[in-house]
Amino acid sequence: MTTVTHLECSLCARQFQAGLVHNLCECGGPLLVRYDLAKARESWSREWIAGGPSSMWRYAPVLPVTRPSSIVSLGEGLTPLVRTQRLGRRLGASDLWVKDEGINPTGSFKARGLSCAVSMAKELGIAKLAIPSAGNAASAMAAYAAAAGIEAHIFMPVDVPQSNFVECKSFGARVTLVDGLISDCARIVAERKAEEGWFDVSTLKEPYRIEGKKTMGYELAEQFRWELPDVIFYPTGGGVGMIGMWKAFAEMEALGWIGPKRPKMIAVQAEGCQPVVRAFEQGTERSTFWENASTISSGLRVPKPLGDFLVLDAVRSSGGTAIAVDDEETLDAGIELAAEEGMFVAPEGAACVAALRKLLASGFLKAGERMVIYNTGAGLKYLEAYSTRFPRQAASEQDKLGGLVTPR
Repeated sequence: MTTVTHLECSLCARQFQAGLVHNLCECGGPLLVRYDLAKARESWSREWIAGGPSSMWRYAPVLPVTRPSSIVSLGEGLTPLVRTQRLGRRLGASDLWVKDEGINPTGSFKARGLSCAVSMAKELGIAKLAIPSAGNAASAMAAYAAAAGIEAHIFMPVDVPQSNFVECKSFGARVTLVDGLISDCARIVAERKAEEGWFDVSTLKEPYRIEGKKTMGYELAEQFRWELPDVIFYPTGGGVGMIGMWKAFAEMEALGWIGPKRPKMIAVQAEGCQPVVRAFEQGTERSTFWENASTISSGLRVPKPLGDFLVLDAVRSSGGTAIAVDDEETLDAGIELAAEEGMFVAPEGAACVAALRKLLASGFLKAGERMVIYNTGAGLKYLEAYSTRFPRQAASEQDKLGGLVTPR
């Protein structure tokens, strides 16, 4: 089994001893876990994976947890890869697939990253975790922290989807709603973490969430029998899922599991918050803060991703692109996918459908290319957004208690 050999700063190549608690490099750059892949290639075969756990932990040799007893799992990963039957024909894409991450515990792909991060917290003896979140990461951390018996402190915007707030409270997390954006939540965590004794689980401010999310790349390759698709659409807020998959592709090539060909990576953002799209169009390596960020896709409301330079590198290196869609297009696409394929997806995933339509119309993509849309969450977590299209009339306040059996 391979082991973590060191943590390497992706900006300045400083190295840190594995097994110690680190958030960021001294230079402020994110840390990435590296493995002895040559050793792994000698002792691990992709043919053995099918006999492993029915979760992302089937890829444990390339995950940082060293003791199986440290793993905190709720069955995350091994999500469906569904070929569209009608939507692809309607859009003009003959080989269109949806990777449905909404099937994960707590209803989003965030379960992967937080399973890994909380497992490492358990292994390292960390007692308190804190996270700023636009919603779904908070739900996932609260769930895995509860399973691990670790104290969870959540900071979310006050207008976060109700499902996220209720989940976090139900899991016993300490929840603070902030009148601001995820960036404001992150500032509070940074200001208080030393005094409170919290380990900061902010996006890319620790090296472990990305490791869990990279399993989306391993899983996709396995499900396609170790052939990668031509195009991947990824809804990009913090962008860690794309960064993780790009890392996974490099690892699998080093393991000899796949060839050097990479999918075109498409970063999809909302028109009301598109810092990565703007940076891509301007040809810069970094994005700038997006003022007055606003979108129904709460996971895309990230005004300044810490890993923007890594997202942009993946997009440019792959010959992909970055594109923004508006909220009305997103809702239309989500309803279309539900009606055509029976998949009720998060607005973030629906945004990718709208982006696909635009890129086919422009000629950037060809009808016969194998394309995969990542739906990062369940539509049921975004009922406030979709309910604007399906208003429900209530005769009284009592009738507004949706889901409760009330006396008649």
